[in-house]
Amino acid sequence: MKKVLFATTALIATASVAAADVRISGYGRFGLDYNDGNSKSMTDANYNGVDKTSITSRLRVQFDMSAETDSGVAFDARLRAQVESRDNVPGTGIFNGARFGVVYEGLRVNVGNIIGAVENTPGVYLETRTAGIGIDGAGFVSHVGNVNDEYFNWDAYSSAGAGSNGVEALYSINGFTGHISYSLDNDILNFNTAGTLTSVTEGEDRFGIMLAYSWEGWTFAVSHQNSGNMWEDKTIVTGSYDAGNWGARIAYADNDGIDKWGIYGNVDIGAASNLVAFYTDEDAVSATDVAAGRSDNTDATGNGGEGSSYGIHYSYDLGGGASFETGYRRASNDNDTFQAGVYFSF
Repeated sequence: MKKVLFATTALIATASVAAADVRISGYGRFGLDYNDGNSKSMTDANYNGVDKTSITSRLRVQFDMSAETDSGVAFDARLRAQVESRDNVPGTGIFNGARFGVVYEGLRVNVGNIIGAVENTPGVYLETRTAGIGIDGAGFVSHVGNVNDEYFNWDAYSSAGAGSNGVEALYSINGFTGHISYSLDNDILNFNTAGTLTSVTEGEDRFGIMLAYSWEGWTFAVSHQNSGNMWEDKTIVTGSYDAGNWGARIAYADNDGIDKWGIYGNVDIGAASNLVAFYTDEDAVSATDVAAGRSDNTDATGNGGEGSSYGIHYSYDLGGGASFETGYRRASNDNDTFQAGVYFSF
């Protein structure tokens, strides 16, 4: 498949830092988004005041700072500034939480706005510049870790927020990659109107682990998260093959009792085009979990996440770091989206 540089946090997760420097990079993307879940008709059951067709856009500027000691130990930090607009809601600039790292040979330790072990699992995102469908990912229903209304409920690098403020270690050698991560929320103190402490909500923690091995185009990975928050335990298994001008993979996740699996494929068309397609299937929430307060993905009037999702994405390389991106996807709640636009990196 084409080696397109797309913006995921895992791309330089285990890379070494050579010398003291400051690097500025980033990307811009903009285009049209059609979402049949939006409606400006007050007689429509889906009425939310948003037109079905709107402009979606994002500008991201990334700052990478590094320094290396005489003994070969490298220190680095990453910071992002981002402006984003979706569903006709104007956005303003915001900085995210910083991530700090120390690297020696094949070992990296990060603190702050960490990558997260589950997030860094190979084979869970699409081989597109947005890592999803269309110009902004179209909700990332292709990810087997996203089920019910419990999307992105794992530690991951946040480009527009503070992040998990955790700690993680990554090690890579001879095709093997190992990754462990940990984060802990502060306790929440609850006071009455008189200022007296009435109760304490203990902060929950997340522990993640990921193991991956790559050999002659094949990559196999498994990851697991154990969380103190309800419905956040998950195990993900992926397998993929990259033949150069085409690739295929499978993925499965047990999302604290909700199984979801997916099949994926991508193929180059000529010298400048690439096609990506996916199909996923999500199981229903158990009646026991619903009774315990979990959202019911079989509720057709709610999130209705049970069932199949599918999509297709087309990319055309315009040269100079720019490309035309377009895609369609249908989510398991029968929501259709179609997007088309331009993506450029710098």
